[in-house]
Order: sequence, then C-alpha cells, then structure tokens
Amino acid sequence: MKSARPYVPMPGQRAPQQPAFPQDRKRQLFVWWREIDRTLLFLVLGLMVIGTIAVYAASPASAGRLSTSDVTLGEHYFFWLHLRWQVLGLGVLLVTSLLPMDSARRGAILLGGLMLALLVLVPFVGVERNGAVRWLNLGMTFQPSEFLKPAYAVMLGWILSWKLRDPGLPVIGITGGLVGLIVLLLMMQPNLGEAILFVGCWFVVVLLAGLPIKRIAIFSGVGVAALALTYALYDNGRNRIDAFLGGGTAFDQVDLARRTLLGGGWTGTGLGLGNQKMRLPEAHTDYIFSVIGEEFGLIVCMVLALVYIAIVLRVLVRLIEEDRLFIILSATGLIALFGGQAFINILMNLQMFPSKGMTLPLVSYGGSSTIAQCFTIGLLLAITRRNPFLSREAFDFSAALDKEMGRETRR
Repeated sequence: MKSARPYVPMPGQRAPQQPAFPQDRKRQLFVWWREIDRTLLFLVLGLMVIGTIAVYAASPASAGRLSTSDVTLGEHYFFWLHLRWQVLGLGVLLVTSLLPMDSARRGAILLGGLMLALLVLVPFVGVERNGAVRWLNLGMTFQPSEFLKPAYAVMLGWILSWKLRDPGLPVIGITGGLVGLIVLLLMMQPNLGEAILFVGCWFVVVLLAGLPIKRIAIFSGVGVAALALTYALYDNGRNRIDAFLGGGTAFDQVDLARRTLLGGGWTGTGLGLGNQKMRLPEAHTDYIFSVIGEEFGLIVCMVLALVYIAIVLRVLVRLIEEDRLFIILSATGLIALFGGQAFINILMNLQMFPSKGMTLPLVSYGGSSTIAQCFTIGLLLAITRRNPFLSREAFDFSAALDKEMGRETRR
C-alpha cells in the first residue's frame, strides 16, 4: 500500500494547526507522586499534626498572657489561627513540590532577590516588637528573613555549582560576600539567632563544596572574632549569653522553661492539664517544646527530636545517589537551615543554648514562619524529585576535592 502523502499547502494558504489538547493533570499528579520523596512528605505531615496538637495545648497560656482589659482573647485563639496557617502552608508545600527543578530554582532565586531588598528596608520602616525591628507590614505583617532562608540555600547551591563550568570563578568569595551582607542587615534589626543560622548554613554548604583546609581555619578564626565583637557590642546578646553561662535567675524565662519542661515527668500531665505553662512567656512559639514536655512527657519530647533527626537523615540519604552538584548543595543547605533551627530551639528549651527568638519548625505557632518552612520543604521535594526507574551515578566528591586541592597546591 502506498503511504499517505503529507499535506502540502498551496501558495497563499496556511497549514491547519493541530488542536491543542489540555495537559493531563491526572498524569502530572501520578508522575509527581512517583517521583517525590514520599517518606519525607509523610514525616513532615506527621510533624505538622504534632504541631497542631501542641499549639492547642499552649494556646490558653499565651491567650491569657496577651489578653488585656480592653481585649480578651479566647483560650484557643492561637489554635484556630494556627490551623489556618497550617492549611495555607500545606497548600504552599504541595504547589511548590509540583514545580520542575529548573522552575523551582528560578523562583527561589527571584524570591531571594526580593527578600534581600526588603531586608534592607526593615531597619528603617519595619515594625518593632519586643525591642527588635524584624517585621514589615505590607498589608500583612511578615518577617523577610524567614522567606529569605530557603531562597538563600538555593542561591548558595546555584552559585557554588558554577565552579563545575569555570573552576577559576571565586564562588566561595561571592557566597561569603552574600552571607556577610545578610548578617550585617540582620544585626541592624538586631537578630543574632538568624545571623548564626545563615552563617552556619553557608559554612556547611561550602565545606561540602570542597572548601580548602587553610580557608576553613581562616573562616573559623573570623567567626570567633565576630562572636567576640558581637558579645562586646550587642547588649541583649551579651545578657542572654551571661544568663546562659550563669544559669539564669529564678523564674526568668529560661528557668520557667526548664520548670515547664520537667513539670510533667516522663509521661506528662495530660492534654490541657499543665499548670507551669501558664506562667511561661511565648508558650505557643519559642517555648512550645517545654509545653510538650509538661503535657505529653519527656518521652514524647524524645520522639519529636527523633522525627527531626529522621527528616534530616532522610534528605541526606536521598542525596547519596544524586549526580548533580547544584541539587546536592541546595538540598543540603535547605535541610541545614531546617534542622539547625529545630535543634537550636530544642537546645534552648533544654538550657543548652542561649535564649533566642527562634521557633520550632512546623510545630510552633507562626504565620510567616509556617509558610516559609512549608516553602522550604516544598523546595526540598521539588529539587530532589527523580524517576525511580532511572539509575544515577553519584557525584564523586573525593575526586572533585582532590582536583581542587591540586589547584590550590600549584598556586
């Protein structure tokens, strides 16, 4: 049989266009479900459920402390607000995780540029709370540094991965200048806790990217000098460090957190039956881990810490077989920020770290912090998506590091 001849339009005629079929959304969702890290997703959802219950337990304490003669907050005022933020955050998480890796990277970089610009404005037009200016009110009050964190991790991975294309680029210097600018802007608020988190993330990522030993020593010395300078010039930070080293005073917030944490023993007093939490400042945010200890017991606190460890390890295990340097560095930076904030908050409640205004990710009550943490997890799910049937060759860090050390030696 003769094959059908292709249609050739006559002069002056236009070829008929093929009908545009809508994308198969069900197939997109099927591919997404097959490619994302479902274990990580379920761990995060479990963490959000724990956070909802914890905020329910802590809400009466914070509502009572923040009520005035003019305005009386309902016992579960923060719980109902938290549910709304959780639903919105879950939507952000799922939508972000649906993005292709390139789109997620571009979006994060654009967001990082925008948040960095807003961070410059914070000291001048920001909203003051508890003696610090960290928030902007643009129709809604939010903290630009919260949204900058996940974007910053992706930016670090993107800039450091340039070295694969051109080994002569000073990528470590570029990222060092970026983190230096961010730290300067944060200390103008002041916000020492977030500054430490940004520096810690940068240090972890550049170590993974192959930071030479000599530079490690130099940067470590600069970090120690910066902390000493901060201690000398930053009164609030110095007072908190002194209180931490000296054990604090009776019934200050650190001592109240310890009393609350240990008030329920191993098994807790039961949901809604805690008494120590009623005297605890920021029970629904900074010290929610202590409320969990009182009402649900130290065993549940250990389980919660293990969930955070499981999330961090799951991401790192997922990266073992990854073959793209950008993904390895970006995902490591994201999980370093998430895990670092969680364990700083837990150590603060255990009196093993100076008191900082830092929430427990996806557990503490929060508006911008909840959305930002969900965005962080969404980015992690998006950039670590992979076809389970596609074999990969893991990135050889040792070979790359040896090559870099050889170049440093020749210099």
